[in-house]
Amino acid sequence: MDKSYSRNFLLITGAFITCLITSNLASIKLLSFFGTIFDAGTILFPITYIFGDVLTEVYGFKKTRIIIWLGFACNFFMVLVMYLMVRLPPCIDWQGQKAFETIFDFAPRIVIASFCAYLAGEFANSIVMSTMKKITRGRHLWTRTIGSTLVGEFIDSLIFGLIAFSSILTPWHMAVYILSQWSFKSGYEILATPVTYKIINCLKRKEGIDTFDYGVSYNPFGF
Repeated sequence: MDKSYSRNFLLITGAFITCLITSNLASIKLLSFFGTIFDAGTILFPITYIFGDVLTEVYGFKKTRIIIWLGFACNFFMVLVMYLMVRLPPCIDWQGQKAFETIFDFAPRIVIASFCAYLAGEFANSIVMSTMKKITRGRHLWTRTIGSTLVGEFIDSLIFGLIAFSSILTPWHMAVYILSQWSFKSGYEILATPVTYKIINCLKRKEGIDTFDYGVSYNPFGF
């Protein structure tokens, strides 16, 4: 395993994990725009896919695989700590226990849905990004940033919706939920393509690398 990690790699990693955890916390609040209801985390979560594209394009799948699992571990730690904090006995004079429970007592079903969707979506995004780079021989970056996002975000939205709301929503409303989430998140990254281009090109120049994953196993567990 390549154990060399540059300052830029660490900065992108920190930004990726920060956006992931913050978006999960923000998801507690529901927003309503033009008759459409979605969680606040939807605004921030697509940025994790942008960072995922940057990591895969510049540093390759092997290093990105480590970061995806690191993000999973950090998110799991956050959920575990909040679960324990909710259940610790509050000070008798503190009046915020009910509000604290409302915000941080995550429903197990939602947590499981979130974890499964995150792993499947992020790995799908990275694998498609890496594979398309080899097929296009590094050309047409926009095709793989958009293509990988369309696949990854669809898998993420599909798995989360099916696990979290399978017995709550009708098949029609489930389809509307999944497609609306997928459309919004994918559109978000398509609009951000010029920014993604600038970040990737800047990193390639500074790092002096442009990784192609020839001979690399795409097994998510193949450390």
